[in-house]
Amino acid sequence: MKHLLAPALAIARKDLYAEWKTKQTITTMLIFSGLVILTFSFAFDPSNQAVSALVPGMIWVITIFAGILGLNRSFTTEKQHDHLHGMMVAPVDPSGIYIGKFLANLVFVLVVQVVSIPLLFLLFDFQVPAYSSIFYFLLIIFLGTFGFIAVGTLLAALASHAKSSEMLLPILLFPLVTPVIIAAVQATRLVLTEQEGAAAALSWMQLMGAYDVIFFAAGFLLFEYVLEV
Repeated sequence: MKHLLAPALAIARKDLYAEWKTKQTITTMLIFSGLVILTFSFAFDPSNQAVSALVPGMIWVITIFAGILGLNRSFTTEKQHDHLHGMMVAPVDPSGIYIGKFLANLVFVLVVQVVSIPLLFLLFDFQVPAYSSIFYFLLIIFLGTFGFIAVGTLLAALASHAKSSEMLLPILLFPLVTPVIIAAVQATRLVLTEQEGAAAALSWMQLMGAYDVIFFAAGFLLFEYVLEV
């Protein structure tokens, strides 16, 4: 396990440090999220109670499209500077590279969510129905984001070999993440807007948990072959 975690943490630390210095990816993702939220706030009347039903979907629209921006840059930057080849020939397990990239991408998306979700709630004057729902809401956000990034990191590495990786990644990604996104939207809706709360959302959360385990394991096992494409 140590031979996986050490290079994985080193790669994640390298990506996070590079982003800390340039702030290009996070800034782009935050600007995009802000524009989406402002567009929705002007398109719909926040004082209308029916609009509150749109909030769960908006959360995941922001997550998906902002996340794609980060995933695209995750490997295209490495490809441009030929760092990816260096990683491939380094004496490390390719699965460690996958875990490192996964951790960095997960942090980027979670940071965007920490900023954008409170802003969305503020502009739409949305209030969580009960404080007990906050824990389940955060768990749903993590489970959904985990599955999205697990698949996205693997496919971003695959798409980076193509000339039009920015166009190829969404085409490959959307069909595979549809189950976890549907489960995440439904679970978020039940926790935030319905009376049943977390009990009704439990089955959707279990589906997301199973999805996360299966696709993270698939990325872990297949990443070596993806790099060699």
